[in-house]
Amino acid sequence: MEVFKKAHLQVNTDLGALTQVLSWFDQFNSAIIPPSVWLQCQLALAEGFTNAVRHAHQNCPEETPIDMEITLIDQTLEIRIWDSGAGFNLSQKLDEMPPEIGQDAEGGRGLKLMQQMSDLLSYTQTGDRRNCLLIVKRFEGEEA
Repeated sequence: MEVFKKAHLQVNTDLGALTQVLSWFDQFNSAIIPPSVWLQCQLALAEGFTNAVRHAHQNCPEETPIDMEITLIDQTLEIRIWDSGAGFNLSQKLDEMPPEIGQDAEGGRGLKLMQQMSDLLSYTQTGDRRNCLLIVKRFEGEEA
């Protein structure tokens, strides 16, 4: 597998940093990634980042870093978001959620959206006491 592009960004725990995160992600908007895939990944990145700020870091100081890494390998885009929160069981949480979430629901749509838009979604604790949300989207066979 050939890595075509890889980028890393670290921001503070601040919803205002979402603009910077999305601007940084723009570098992956290229002819080899179909527009629909890029938009899905952009939304998944925004959801993952805002979840890290609102949930994982809800009791953390704003200086607590959130690390993000995007890797473009062959026809696959991998998004990793690291947080320092308590963590949770993603599979269990998704299983407990209703299949349909109402438009007026306060929350819960983000995890389902990320699941629907990705080929692989995982959330695991890493050796450095952080958690890593991994979002993988393959776009093989799609038209650019």
